Amino acid sequence: LPISQSLSSQNPNPNNNSNISQPSKISWKSETTRQLYSSKFLQTLRHMRLNSSSSPAAPSRRGRAVREAADRVLAMAARGRTRWSRAILTGRLRIKFMNKKLKRQSARATGDSRSPRKPRVEILKLKGKNLPAVQRKMKTLARLVPGCRKETLPAILEEVTDYIPALEMQARVLREILALFNSVGAGGGSAGEGGSAGEGSSSGPLPPENGSA
Repeated sequence: LPISQSLSSQNPNPNNNSNISQPSKISWKSETTRQLYSSKFLQTLRHMRLNSSSSPAAPSRRGRAVREAADRVLAMAARGRTRWSRAILTGRLRIKFMNKKLKRQSARATGDSRSPRKPRVEILKLKGKNLPAVQRKMKTLARLVPGCRKETLPAILEEVTDYIPALEMQARVLREILALFNSVGAGGGSAGEGGSAGEGSSSGPLPPENGSA
């Protein structure tokens, strides 16, 4: 495949960090991390393409599935070392099994379904005397970072320092993949015009698999 060869010319191993308590050990600017994320995301896209061929979905649902897959692979690349990565991964499981859990929990208790944790000094309930603007910005920031809506200010700042570089790496990889998809689609369209009349032109974003090109 031309995309997988150009994005993952080598198959790097993830960073071997035994210290789980320090999420900053993962360098989102390193070439190894970028190539690992690229290869894993391309594998996920190919798997999604095989599933969508049997049960086609609406374009809006496909776009949402691609965005969720990009975030899920990013959280897997973080290996659960941060709150935001754990929130993304556990959020997927929570959505998957929410209906069954809600039925069981509603039979026992009514108010415990959402937040069973004990309240702490949370940024969303922070009452600053003369910092309303800062408080407002931190509330917004807490909502933007997954898993930080009820965290303390130091915890949110620690997560932001890891989440923003991860998003920058993700955006860079997605731009590269999109550019390669466009180049492959353009090449397939020109070849289709010269060969069979429009039959082999770009019917989808992903290149053909298993050497059918």
